[in-house]
Amino acid sequence: MSEQSFSQKVKEEMISRINSVQRADACLYGMLICANELSEKQIDLLTESTAVSDFFVKNCERICGEGKAAVRETDRGQGAVMYDIAIDSQQARKKLLDYFKIEGGRISADKKYPPKKFYASMIGGMFLACGSLNDPQKGYHLEMALPDLETCNRLGLMLIDNFGLLAKNVERKNRQILYFKESENIIDMLALMGATTASFEIMNVKIFKDMRNKVNREVNCVNANIEKTVRAAAKQIEDIKLIEDTDGLSSLPDNLRETALLRYKNPDLNLSELGQEHDPPISRSGVNHRLKRISQTAERIRKRKA
Repeated sequence: MSEQSFSQKVKEEMISRINSVQRADACLYGMLICANELSEKQIDLLTESTAVSDFFVKNCERICGEGKAAVRETDRGQGAVMYDIAIDSQQARKKLLDYFKIEGGRISADKKYPPKKFYASMIGGMFLACGSLNDPQKGYHLEMALPDLETCNRLGLMLIDNFGLLAKNVERKNRQILYFKESENIIDMLALMGATTASFEIMNVKIFKDMRNKVNREVNCVNANIEKTVRAAAKQIEDIKLIEDTDGLSSLPDNLRETALLRYKNPDLNLSELGQEHDPPISRSGVNHRLKRISQTAERIRKRKA
């Protein structure tokens, strides 16, 4: 699944859950304040989502009259289509702006709109207009390319004050990018905007990735321990050979000679396994202590020969 198709899937789910005129209005308001152009001279929205295009046209015409929204399609290749939706009539544009009391900017002059209970629908509309989301299999990244700093600041404050979601911000190509990279925040954002199925999908991907990473860490730890054991065993066998070639293993006390012979015959065993080969078996720390004494004996021989 491509990143774009995952974004479209999310947007389609969000639109499918809008179940009242009040929610549709708040959502449309969010889309308008993030539209590519918003003034009495021009209202224009660009989108690659058929569902977003249909929703915008339907709800704009519900307010300003049928036939007032013109949709132009541009083939972008590989099955992708760009929809350019424009409100061509000045009278229709004015009616739409008056409906939301948008005067000389992008924010409604009605400080009480939308009501707090419809904040989520407005935020969802903003995402529909200018948001995108990576396929979680590839990485976690949700962003909105907002038209100006005022809109970006308003959304950022709304998210932190009302929902405890702290977004990051960067400027890119004259747009203010508000974004999340943390999977938990993205899951919460999707649930907030009504894309609960997508939020669960990301949650499942995160669980799978966390489990896979845990297994990889454990495998790496086991491999590291094996390498450490092999290196240590090689050094121990080198010491034993040195003693054998100089003073002979018979020069060692009986307990050290037993351990030396067992290590020489079993270079692949770890200390616990080597301890079980003794008669009677001894502990891991007991084996380690004996091997250290053998190593000290070998070091004395090396100094003597130097």
